[in-house]
This record gives sequence, C-alpha cells and structure tokens, in this order.
Amino acid sequence: MLKALKNPLIASAILAAACFLTPAPAHAGIFISVRIGPPALPVYVQPPCPQPGFLWTPGYWSYTDAGYFWVPGVWVAPPRAGLLWTPGYWGYAGGLYGWHAGYWGPHVGFYGGINYGFGYGGFGFVGGGWSGGIFRYNTAVMNVNTTVIHNTYSDRTVIHNTTIVNNRMAFNGPGGINAQPTPQERAFEHEQHVQPTPNQFAHEHTASLDRNQFASVNHGRPAYASMDRVGGNRFNEQARAANQQQRIAQGIQHGQLNAGQAAHLEHQEQGINHQVHADRAANGGKLTPQEHRQVNREQNHESRKINEDKHEEHPKERR
Repeated sequence: MLKALKNPLIASAILAAACFLTPAPAHAGIFISVRIGPPALPVYVQPPCPQPGFLWTPGYWSYTDAGYFWVPGVWVAPPRAGLLWTPGYWGYAGGLYGWHAGYWGPHVGFYGGINYGFGYGGFGFVGGGWSGGIFRYNTAVMNVNTTVIHNTYSDRTVIHNTTIVNNRMAFNGPGGINAQPTPQERAFEHEQHVQPTPNQFAHEHTASLDRNQFASVNHGRPAYASMDRVGGNRFNEQARAANQQQRIAQGIQHGQLNAGQAAHLEHQEQGINHQVHADRAANGGKLTPQEHRQVNREQNHESRKINEDKHEEHPKERR
C-alpha cells in the first residue's frame, strides 16, 4: 500500500503512470485520508446519455489541501466493451476518512453502500448491462433518449425507495452508511481491474481548478453537479479562467511578475470573462461555436502573455 496522500490528483497521476489500462488488484490502497468527513451528496439531474456505449460515472467529493471539491457526474467511454464502473467512496476508520478509488471491471464491486443514484443504489448496478458487446440501458433509472439510442429496456422492479437522509450520505462508517461487502462483492474485489481512463483523470483535475466546485465556496451546492461528457465547454471555460488566475498569483508569489504586469494581466482576464458573460446573456446562456473559438483564441493569447511576462527580465534584475 502506498503512503496516504493529501492530494488525489498526485495519487491519480501515480496510478495513471503505473497502471493505466493494465490489470490491477482491487486492494491498491487508500491514497488520500483526511480528518474531516465529506459533505452530503448534492441532489442533481442526470443529463441524457450523449451516445451509445457511454457509461455513467457518479459525481463525488474529492479533496485537496484547499478542501473538498465536487467532481461532476459524467458519461464516459469505458476502456473497452464489457467493463463496468465501480464508484469510489469515502470510508471512516481509525479516526480518518479514507478515499477508496473507483475502477473498471467485469462486475461492480463494493462502493461503501453509498446511494449515488442512477442505478448505483448502494449495492451493485441496475442501470443496464452488456450483451454481445453492446450496452443496454435501463431507462427506469437512466436518462436515455430512446429516439437516439435504441438499445434500451425498462425494469422498474429494481427501484427501491430509501430515506432522503440515507440517499445523501457520502461516506461509509459511524454517522454515515453502515454497510459491509457481501460475499459476492468480496469475490469481485479479487478480479482484475482497470484504472480510470485519462479522460476521468482530466475531468477530476479540471474540477479542482474551479473554485466554485469547492464546498467552502458552494456550501454543498456545486456550480456544476453533472455533465453529459468530459470537457463540457462551459465547465472548461470556468476551469481555464481559474487556471489563468492561479498562474498569475503564482507569478506574483515567486517574484516572476511585478505589480504592473499582474494588474494588466488581471484586467485582460476580466475582459475575457465579461465578454463571455455578455455573449451568454445575449444567446440564452450559451455560446455559439464562433464565440467558443474566439474565447479560446483570447485565452491562448492571455496564456502566452502570462508566460512571456513571467520570463521577462525585470528592471531590478538588469545589470
């Protein structure tokens, strides 16, 4: 077992480098542990499946030194046909809350008894299954447009009503969900598993760059609780703007930017944000493809300017 890390993104990078798309044992260890439990799960709507073969991965609270942040639930392409997603979960033991990372495998294993919804009711998965290399969706619990995706069925017998309180508990242990793996789930733990895909790692990283996803800011109501696919334009715009701000702040902290440069860069970034806000207001909350390209060009220019200013020789450094 690796030593517990406070930053799940570092742990994810280690896993990605060492294990991506290769079989991995279920007991890969707890890579993050904290003393404060995660907030309750937010209530959100599942967007429709964007295309056949995509599987739903529930949203979850991740953690950095800045606190808990919400990683939106999202539809993703599995590494290969026949694999199912076992969500990660927080478990309490020994005075700490530890994160048990999710994984792909032939069966859905134990995920703490957490009711993530949309087929993940706490045990197993009832949102569909693979048949002949094609995934069939249970429309009783999954949001699927049957005029676009035809490999569907409806089985409402799998729906079990539970209390609102239990529905929102985000961890396993005292004060949370008291659940233990079934014998079948224990057997599934010993199957060969596949680590999250690069898209999933990138999705978590993007969420970590958006301050509106942090519980300390949104008080348990994240700005983006779910998405139809990784890389949603609006989410990426927010994350990129946050990343630019972070780069400017780091430049000031490390003495790479002076006050005048930082003020100019901040002004430019605010101008881009105001432009995006105005364009969305004029288009019913959306950007046209042309506007998306324009914003990307301006952010690329801003990124280059930050890099140039950070490497420019300051007057006090000239000889």
